[in-house]
This record gives sequence, structure tokens and C-alpha cells, in this order.
Amino acid sequence: MTDNALNAVALYAAFNTFILLWLAVNVGKKRSEGKISIGDGGYMPLIRAQRGQSNFVEYVPMALIMLTIMALQGAPVVAVHIAGIVLTLGRLIHAMHFISEDAPGWQRMYGTLATLAVLVLSALGLIGHALF
Repeated sequence: MTDNALNAVALYAAFNTFILLWLAVNVGKKRSEGKISIGDGGYMPLIRAQRGQSNFVEYVPMALIMLTIMALQGAPVVAVHIAGIVLTLGRLIHAMHFISEDAPGWQRMYGTLATLAVLVLSALGLIGHALF
């Protein structure tokens, strides 16, 4: 493990925290617009905003856990940075899809693919490291 690899994880955790906050503010704005304090009230803009935030919360914690384990297992700092950059850009693109109500579908697709690529490749790397 190197401090640089853990510093890289800290950097991407911080960047992704700001994306999460952006999504949370968007949910709050949609709640205000629809005058809805609990639930979604069937208000589609709020449902969309909530799904964007929920999707982030469903995937990013595991991705950051994987990056942390990579760092602790001694992965090269550049590998942690590549995974962190792909994750962060993917989540940013994905979030943009949910912030804008008329966003192109490619944002959601490419954001999802980037996130899944980080999860799959880091999992395979960790399995390989653990077995060999």
C-alpha cells in the first residue's frame, strides 16, 4: 500500500461526493417545484431526479470500496487514478442525464457503462490478486 494510492482514492471520493450533493440539490429543487415533502407524489420530474440520486448511491459506494481495496493491496497508483477518473467521469455524465429533463440517452448509457467497467475490472483485478 502506498499513501499516494490512498490519496488518489480520497480525491475521487471527494469528487464523487460533490456529484452526489449536486444530485441531492436537484431532488430538493424538484420537491420544491412539485410542493412534495414526502414520497414522489407521482411527479415525474421528482421521480427522475430521485432515480438519478438513488442510482448513484447504489453503485458509487461499492466502486469506492473497490478502489480502496486496490490501494490497500498495493495496486499501482496509476491504476487507481485510471479507475477513479473513469468512475468520476462516468458518474458525472450519468448525473447530467438526470439533472436535465431533456438530456440525450447516450449520457445515461455511457455513464452506466463507465461505472460498470470500473466495477468489473477492479473486481477481476482483486480476484486475480487474491488468487495469485
